[in-house]
Amino acid sequence: MIETTPPDFRPDVRSDVRSLRIIVVNTVMPPEGEQDENAWMQAERSRALRIGLLEAGYNIIAVFPADMHLPDRVAQLQPDMIIIDAESDSRDVLEHVVMATRDARRPIVLFTEDHATSSMEAAMAAGVSAYVVAGLQSERIKPVLDVALARFNAEQKLRTELSDTKLKLAERKTIERAKGLLMERHRISEDEAYSKLRRMAMDKNLKLSELAQRILDVADLLG
Repeated sequence: MIETTPPDFRPDVRSDVRSLRIIVVNTVMPPEGEQDENAWMQAERSRALRIGLLEAGYNIIAVFPADMHLPDRVAQLQPDMIIIDAESDSRDVLEHVVMATRDARRPIVLFTEDHATSSMEAAMAAGVSAYVVAGLQSERIKPVLDVALARFNAEQKLRTELSDTKLKLAERKTIERAKGLLMERHRISEDEAYSKLRRMAMDKNLKLSELAQRILDVADLLG
């Protein structure tokens, strides 16, 4: 069963974390007619989590199971945070959530009863921002979500910095290759080749790395 409310707007999460648009991925709803007491206890725990989120003022825009439709639902709703309410073994649901957030990462908070260190390590490696065991008390919800959001933002900053560093290194290598090509073909010094590249880039209104890549592409075409 899927419960949804239509998205109204995408707030600035830095101004008020309680304005986050949250979806809850729920794996603990027992089937109709289920008589197992443990299953119903898990269902009640799941219900308590959602009530706690709502009482704390959070905006739950949808609650649905982890299945093959999850990536499409996440893409459609564009939530700010994903909360997983999982049974002890959460490997399958984690795979679904990771796939759903592969192209657009989001903070993920996992509530579970699984105390195993190996499960926690696997969850964190998969991209979970906070792994919470038996953490359903309403007064704990906001601190947990605050920490998850802060950790996610810090990791995103590191990823961006690493990506920028890799890009700059790749651009530098491209420029060096183009410079070497000019030095060889025109019998000029390294400084002269670099000056020639800069003048050509300015004349064509291109970044130095873009011009260098074009020079290499032409060289490849001409053999």
